[in-house]
Amino acid sequence: MVHINLTGKVAIVTGSGSGIGRSVVLRFAKEGAKCVVADIQKELSESVSNDIKKMGGKSISVQMDIRNQKDIERSIDSCINHFGRIDILFNNVGIFDMGPFLESSRETFNNIFDTNVKGMLFMMKAVAIHMVSRKIKGKIINLSSQAGHRGDALVSDYCASKAAVMSYTQSAALALAKYSINVNAIAPGLIDTPMWELVDRLYAKYENLEIGEKKKSLSETVPLGRMGHPKDIEGTAVFLASTDSDYITGQTINVDGGNWMS
Repeated sequence: MVHINLTGKVAIVTGSGSGIGRSVVLRFAKEGAKCVVADIQKELSESVSNDIKKMGGKSISVQMDIRNQKDIERSIDSCINHFGRIDILFNNVGIFDMGPFLESSRETFNNIFDTNVKGMLFMMKAVAIHMVSRKIKGKIINLSSQAGHRGDALVSDYCASKAAVMSYTQSAALALAKYSINVNAIAPGLIDTPMWELVDRLYAKYENLEIGEKKKSLSETVPLGRMGHPKDIEGTAVFLASTDSDYITGQTINVDGGNWMS
């Protein structure tokens, strides 16, 4: 493991109670960052925050529903009250759903976009306002997906939401460049997280498959020969959070075992 020093930096990671968010916030802490573990499930955020403290790191947990602007503001206030500043945002939280295009509904669209797009956007904006006001040369990292690169007959809303993450990342990067704030995104491929249990069940339902069959077949198509793990995202996240990435902004980096080449 290559170590990048984040000592003295303060990071907020949304959706960090499990999966990719948990892996990244633990790695940020190992690299010396003070961390805010934000998750809609209070018990999960507290557990991860305690894990950080047990390994000698500094952390607080906040319960946050990213769809709620007051929760966003409260989480940012908690971070500033405890640690004095924000240097890094890893905008990770997201939800998934799928179904046939001709059966798509406003309800599903709103559920996905309220979290994956609106929540991501207004969390990013609120943190950026703090960084600009304090003249902090910050790092913002948004979690997109390989699904954002192309549509899917069964996954139209989710794919569109992750394409929007890429687009807002580019726009924010251009808007914030004059303040020396870097904004980038990571597009994971097939990553074995708790979310994939839902994904697999839904594919089984709509494609008349056995549970586990879709997961296995898709994993076999990855050029590097396996499904990814949350730890596979850590290195890119730490790099983008560090000074090593100071001349990179507006980019979406694919971390997908070679599934999408750009």
